[in-house]
Amino acid sequence: MTLPLFPMAEDPGSNFAHLLRRMSGEPPPGQPHPIGAPGAEAPHRLPGVAHGTTIVALRSAAGIVMAGDRRATEGHSIAHRGIEKVFPADRYSAVAIAGAAGPAVEMVRLFQTQLEHYEKVEGTALSLEGKANQLAQMVRANLPLAMEGLVVVPLFAGYDERRRDGRIFSFDVTGGRYEELDFHATGSGGRDAKNTIKLGFRPGLSEEEAVQLAVRALYEAADEDSATGGPDPIRGIYPVVSVVDENGYRRLSDDEVAERFSSLLEEGRYRPDHSPNATSASEHGSQPS
Repeated sequence: MTLPLFPMAEDPGSNFAHLLRRMSGEPPPGQPHPIGAPGAEAPHRLPGVAHGTTIVALRSAAGIVMAGDRRATEGHSIAHRGIEKVFPADRYSAVAIAGAAGPAVEMVRLFQTQLEHYEKVEGTALSLEGKANQLAQMVRANLPLAMEGLVVVPLFAGYDERRRDGRIFSFDVTGGRYEELDFHATGSGGRDAKNTIKLGFRPGLSEEEAVQLAVRALYEAADEDSATGGPDPIRGIYPVVSVVDENGYRRLSDDEVAERFSSLLEEGRYRPDHSPNATSASEHGSQPS
């Protein structure tokens, strides 16, 4: 199979998304589809679209920690209990998804291929900021579908080999890209998760401390938000937790995540107001003074 050839002015270069458009006959981004061409009309919103919720990312002394719950919902129903929302973008970065699950997963796959394609064509990897810019363009290209209700809002983070530090980028539905200083959370339970991280975060967290804080944030979000799934020991389903540092991307095993949830639950069980030895004044037959 030979590679396609394009006139210089129409060569998509290292942009894999543009290559796909050229091969399919679609116009470049920003140009409307010709009347009658495929995609000329935005698709109608379909009922029963699964949505993913609650993803978090925070910096540690070694890099970043990213986590996401496993529940997808369709309205008030649970569509899937084991969906994955955290993925490796490449060796030194990770991407998490919130919003319409189908388009979000497709965007992640295209993003992964785009980073690999760029490196093969250019002979060097994109900078972490360049990767964030590429993802922002994909979110912007999804805006017509977002206006129909198929919103995709990713979260991107990774280890910057040039700065030797972890960095986090958030996005809005229009493709706006914003670098976060220390942490971020989004999705239906994002507010509760973010508040939990805000209370426990401090600069220079160890990897273990950052992982434990991410786990706590998802647990608290699941406690308040019905669309966020907590740990499910009966089915063996636990949130996806990944770390990215100078050694690259690594996903924690379910056993590792389960162990951290167990310690979290034990900690809550033996708080003063939940102590198994605590008894009320009425049980002693006395009234509070």
